[in-house]
Amino acid sequence: MQTQTDMKLDHQIDRCLQQAELQRQLVLLTQAGLPRVKRPYLMLAEQLGVTEQQVMDLFQSMLDSGKLRRIAAVPNHYKLGYVANGMSVWNVPDEKINQLGQRVGKLDFVSHCYQRPRHGKNWPYNLFAMVHAKTRQEAMQKVEKIALLLGENNHGYDVLFSRRILKKQGLRLIPKNAHKEKVYKGK
Repeated sequence: MQTQTDMKLDHQIDRCLQQAELQRQLVLLTQAGLPRVKRPYLMLAEQLGVTEQQVMDLFQSMLDSGKLRRIAAVPNHYKLGYVANGMSVWNVPDEKINQLGQRVGKLDFVSHCYQRPRHGKNWPYNLFAMVHAKTRQEAMQKVEKIALLLGENNHGYDVLFSRRILKKQGLRLIPKNAHKEKVYKGK
């Protein structure tokens, strides 16, 4: 026979599972963007069978827990004229990469900054910083600012410019019932 404590625990577990499932469904519904209607949270609520306030609370709980970093408009930098996009790659001392990466990542013209593994003599780079600009010349000026910031810690770099976009989208979760073959074909 279940005790009252066991029943409370079961109820809490059920609530957590329901919350997690609602969060997953909300992410699936919005991963390509919020509906472009007057009241997007209301539309989402209707699709999920919950209230508009519950949708806002779900988003807030995911923000608070770190499951979502932010809810924001995503500009199309190409249409804004930022067509010279270069991934700058840097060879910096491994023992200083956290400190240097933080400094580079704070630059307003760097959109992404990562540590990645080196691959022998042919690829000595371990710090990657994406730079966006309107021209290659402007992008290279920004790269030179990074070089100055790194100073004596810069043991070589290169810039890989984009030629064309083959695919551009953020991570997409796959619905549980999606057939793998359809997913690989992009359907």
